[in-house]
Amino acid sequence: MQWPINREVYPDTAFLKMIQRSIADVANTISQFEPVVMLMDAEYENSARKQLTGSVEIWNIPTDDLWCRDSGPFFVQDEAGQQAISHLNFNGWGNKQVHENDGLIAKRVAERLEIPLLDNGLTGEAGGIEFDGQGTLIAHESSWVNTNRNAGSKAEIEQLLLNATGGEKVIWAPGLIGEDITDYHIDALARFTEPGKILIQLADKIDMEDPWSIAAFETYKILKSTMDASGKPLEITTVPEPDSTRVNAADFVASYVNYYICNGAVIAAHYGDRDRDDEVRTAFTALFPDREVVMLNIDVLGELGGGIHCATQQQPAFLVQETKLVPQLT
Repeated sequence: MQWPINREVYPDTAFLKMIQRSIADVANTISQFEPVVMLMDAEYENSARKQLTGSVEIWNIPTDDLWCRDSGPFFVQDEAGQQAISHLNFNGWGNKQVHENDGLIAKRVAERLEIPLLDNGLTGEAGGIEFDGQGTLIAHESSWVNTNRNAGSKAEIEQLLLNATGGEKVIWAPGLIGEDITDYHIDALARFTEPGKILIQLADKIDMEDPWSIAAFETYKILKSTMDASGKPLEITTVPEPDSTRVNAADFVASYVNYYICNGAVIAAHYGDRDRDDEVRTAFTALFPDREVVMLNIDVLGELGGGIHCATQQQPAFLVQETKLVPQLT
């Protein structure tokens, strides 16, 4: 995870402190289930430590903002289990935001871990892709086939994306350009719960006056009619949007599916709509029966346009055994 500090991004001191408190809450909660590393410049460690439990490790890697899903390291491994970081060349979502430090995080983490940094020239963010781990990716074209990130044709960009992730097939939906800073990341709408199975958040019916609603239902229609990399149709489960939220701003993101899966738990958000919050908790319990469902108030992240998944990035666990890196199943 990343500690947000940039005053150009967050000029209001009180609001920045609220954001840091929310990030600390997420980190402290996850640290009850698995190790957590918080990245930040060393000058902020003393003040941050007052909010972080002792189980959250701090690394001296400078940051600007909190969105580690996008600017953090995207871990991959080869068939021998050798770990590396696939460089997605974060550029502030198409140079929409300063990223002097965030643009260097993947490189600096690779250096600290002494693992390779693999760069094929692709530019984008991990929040803009969902991967089932068995060859199938889903993505919105708006986040990748976009001149603010990548030149070239859709086919060329797709091949770079497959090479960067080890995928075999990309299921594309159009998405939505220019309505938010991410150009509509897929992870706020649809997630793989396991290979061949997708969870998507949809309103009860399409709103033809709302471009977000139109784009979401278009993605759903495409997923319903498309095969995965193995040639099988996708099984899709839907969860609702909340009818009411504690925050009423028009650009507030209330995404239940922007959760983080950790060892033994699913860390998700609640939004103050008791009926819908409970309905989603029940759905998550059924989808992830071997994990505890923990739901947090992360409204301040929703005000910024993101959620828990956006603020986290996972690293596979490995055991060193006879000089070989062996996957540790968790």
